[in-house]
Amino acid sequence: MAVLIIFIKNPILGKVKTRLASTLGDQEALRIYKLLLQHTRTISMSIDVKRALYYSDSIDETDNWEQFYFSKKLQPQGALGQRMAVAFQKQLKLHDKAVIIGSDCANLSPEIIQEALNKLDQHDFVIGPTFDGGYYLLGMKHYHSSLFENIEWSTEKVLPQTLEKIASLEKSYYLLPKLSDIDYEKDWLEFGKHLDNQAV
Repeated sequence: MAVLIIFIKNPILGKVKTRLASTLGDQEALRIYKLLLQHTRTISMSIDVKRALYYSDSIDETDNWEQFYFSKKLQPQGALGQRMAVAFQKQLKLHDKAVIIGSDCANLSPEIIQEALNKLDQHDFVIGPTFDGGYYLLGMKHYHSSLFENIEWSTEKVLPQTLEKIASLEKSYYLLPKLSDIDYEKDWLEFGKHLDNQAV
């Protein structure tokens, strides 16, 4: 059985989408992040897969991510790489393959996530690259700690450094379509405005 690991931030005013907030303000940044959360929940529910939801600050038992569908957990302490490493390590002890996503990609679809899960049958890793040099999705069948070590997170070097790690392991990988995270106002205007049709 496969598992979809979902990393989200608790939707707290002033603590989410800070780069968006620098031009749009905290209230609008929070509104946009709630739209992104709703989109992420919707596409996650569209796939027949186990779901492990990792909160950034505290587990919310009363939100619309129902416990019946999402196994709720708290992200461990540490940098992004350390937190993802712990999640993969734990989930791959329970499942045959694991895919992780965040909640920043307005164009991520159930079809792309399903493609990632399917391609893991033929490849060791699956990666969804972003236009800024990072990735919006990472999938694997066996835990490899090196993919999370000595990576310059939140820079344009994340993807090339990750591919170098895979090459050093002599493993195969599959690249999904390139998408954009919603980090800045221009990203929202180009890739995310369609989410305004969703009610939160």
